[in-house]
Amino acid sequence: MSSTDDMQIFLTYGDIALASSLIIIVLILSWRLRLTLTKTLLTAAVRTIVQLSFIGLILAWIFAREQWYEVLLILTIMTLIAGGAAKNRVKRSYKGLFIDTLLAVSLSAVLVTSIAIFVILRVQPWYTPQFVIPILGLILGNSLTAISLTSNQLIEAFHEQQGRIEMMLSLSARPFEAVHEQIRAAIINGMTPTLNSMLVVGIVSLPGMMTGQILAGADPTQAVRYQIVTMFLICVSSTLGCTISALLIYRRFFNKNEQFLSP
Repeated sequence: MSSTDDMQIFLTYGDIALASSLIIIVLILSWRLRLTLTKTLLTAAVRTIVQLSFIGLILAWIFAREQWYEVLLILTIMTLIAGGAAKNRVKRSYKGLFIDTLLAVSLSAVLVTSIAIFVILRVQPWYTPQFVIPILGLILGNSLTAISLTSNQLIEAFHEQQGRIEMMLSLSARPFEAVHEQIRAAIINGMTPTLNSMLVVGIVSLPGMMTGQILAGADPTQAVRYQIVTMFLICVSSTLGCTISALLIYRRFFNKNEQFLSP
């Protein structure tokens, strides 16, 4: 009798093709319900395969070499792409939006990843790609979603509540006082997905990182510990990212004379 402790399943290209064929179910539902998502679904499916296959080859090469400058280059590219993705998700743009989203994403992600690598995991050397690349990628992915939600709501609020903000300024309110409610609501909106996932993790859902480790044969208790650490890292980075983004947008909409700049 074989023991499940030693069981490890290796996926083949045939397994990938079989999983990919399940998209047909989604395509049928899209067609029957007239969701007009066929093109988007096909594009997303193809990009998923191509992008993940490409990054798999790149990571395998980097893991084998373990050169700090190559790891740093990958981390930089990941951060730039995350900043651009966060910017592209904002419906109402303004001059300097990319710089603001990039700063919010990079500052929060780099700070939290550094704490994880140097303080919590104490990785030696710090540029060990097995640790630093997945951790930064996980944090970036969640942070850019939170930042884009915060940016969207705050910019929208500045457009829609311009009259209210100007009225409060005319009543001697300081700039931050005039927009505090909008900033607070925007940050809460950005943090909602992260908080919701923390409330149900382990009860309703098993996160991807933990599931992947268990499927790969890792000790479930260790997988849980890693997941707890990453959940807290994501929470902190998302909060920092949302706050930085909100403050940068706030500064864009007020001049040196503390006057509100009409959107």
